[in-house]
Amino acid sequence: MTTESEQVVLLDANREPIGTADKLEVHSTDTPLHLAFSCHVYNSEGQFLVTRRALTKRTWPGVWTNSFCGHPAPGESMEDALRRRASFELGVRLDRIEPLLPNFSYRAVDASGIVENEICPVFSAVTEDEVRPNPEEVCEWAWAEPDQVSRAVAAASFAFSPWFVLQNSELKQLR
Repeated sequence: MTTESEQVVLLDANREPIGTADKLEVHSTDTPLHLAFSCHVYNSEGQFLVTRRALTKRTWPGVWTNSFCGHPAPGESMEDALRRRASFELGVRLDRIEPLLPNFSYRAVDASGIVENEICPVFSAVTEDEVRPNPEEVCEWAWAEPDQVSRAVAAASFAFSPWFVLQNSELKQLR
């Protein structure tokens, strides 16, 4: 799934597509604006799935984050991209995909100097499946009460991905 030929959609300042680029080549110290997504997965009890990025990840290794993230392929619908990535990263199927923060965007710099620069709509979804994470993507995971996760992010933001810290803040403002 994450191959040397995986493409991301490049965007201009108006959030309009202007081309594509190789995912591995585009993420650098000068990453252009591109399209991504984040997903917050819940179970039938209303618990939220938090994941810890694999220690081998190129950026933000070992930090806790939302359930999963990814990039839609050129021409791929956001829903199809979410379903593809949920299967690849977590081994789950998604139901009830809904937008949470449709206009979310962020720019963050990893300790390695690699920049994330994304228009990154945030979605919620539900799964009834057993989580079977891909070890190249996820090294730990847990189901937790949403308010418990929010308190953890507020208390120890350094342990979480920068995009998830920002998402958590924006979601708190909506409550």
